[in-house]
Amino acid sequence: MSLFKRSVVSEILSHAGVVFSTLLVVWLSVLLVRLLGEAANGTIGADVVFGLAAFSSITALPIILSVSLFIAVLTTVTRNFRESEMVVWFASGLSLKDWIDPVLRCAVPVALVISVLTLLASPWAYRQIEEYRQRFEQRSDLTKVTAGQFIETQDGARVFFAEEPTKPGDELGRVIARIIEPDWLSVVTAHSARVEKQPNGDRFLVLDQGRRYDLKPGHTEFRLFDFQRYGFRLESKGSASSPQTLRDIVERQIKARPTLQLFADNTNVARSQIMWRLALPLAALNLALLAIPLGAVNPRLGRSGDILMAGLIGLLYMNLVNLSRGWIGNGKLQFGIGVWLIHAVFTALMIYIMWRKLRIKAPKDRPKAV
Repeated sequence: MSLFKRSVVSEILSHAGVVFSTLLVVWLSVLLVRLLGEAANGTIGADVVFGLAAFSSITALPIILSVSLFIAVLTTVTRNFRESEMVVWFASGLSLKDWIDPVLRCAVPVALVISVLTLLASPWAYRQIEEYRQRFEQRSDLTKVTAGQFIETQDGARVFFAEEPTKPGDELGRVIARIIEPDWLSVVTAHSARVEKQPNGDRFLVLDQGRRYDLKPGHTEFRLFDFQRYGFRLESKGSASSPQTLRDIVERQIKARPTLQLFADNTNVARSQIMWRLALPLAALNLALLAIPLGAVNPRLGRSGDILMAGLIGLLYMNLVNLSRGWIGNGKLQFGIGVWLIHAVFTALMIYIMWRKLRIKAPKDRPKAV
């Protein structure tokens, strides 16, 4: 490998590592905030937050790698023009076309990694995420109650707060619960709680030594009674009606389906997912090559305009790929056309911009002296 290629490959990898680590940290920060918020609301369990974060990061890696590679190549080419290093390479007999080989040396391995992620790792990660959520939805209300934390269940109809158990055999210590019923607003307190399962499979939360306060909103009616043992039925969240739409459920199932099963499924939704999984590695290659002419800037001009234009083109590329996936899923675009159309358009755009950068303009004729 020549000095030029070693220099370019080394700088691209260095920039890609910095961009990748930065994007990954930002992604994890946003993801953890969202997951911790869901855990606080009782949507997911606090014990599965880090597992969901790990599997969700696997699904986001293809996009992060593509963006990192694009920014790394763009930054490398731009820096060479800004600091006049490109003049040295041009004086040595090289041109902008000679950047294609070292860029491909970096882009092809990244595209192969993205292919493995989209075709194998991401569907497996989506299946693990779905299993985590389904297992949590099938847990009873009591198992979602964590000592020292308020938990909402049944869409906020029940709110629990429990302390650590103080007696052997108790599942929870002191418990306070707010229960909203059609006619009554109830507050229940107890010294301890446990779950009992009946022979027919029903599960009951049994409270020991407590008191219940019943209020009728808008009326003066009030009830108060003490109890030694009080129980009410627990229902699985999975048995309740889910507010999610059928489209969201189908989309999650398609994302979690293995690639070979998608090829066997003769539906538009399956074809759209196949197109998306094949499009990401091709987009990574196209964006890396497109960054070469986009990074060829005039060092005398401001840098913000060129960087903004390159970012808008990259964003447009990914949005058009996503739009094509939606069109294929809705039957508005044939799979055989949608799988290559956007990539062909941007490959042609890359060739055109590269030709414009390499084209030598003829000098203007001088006006003749009178």
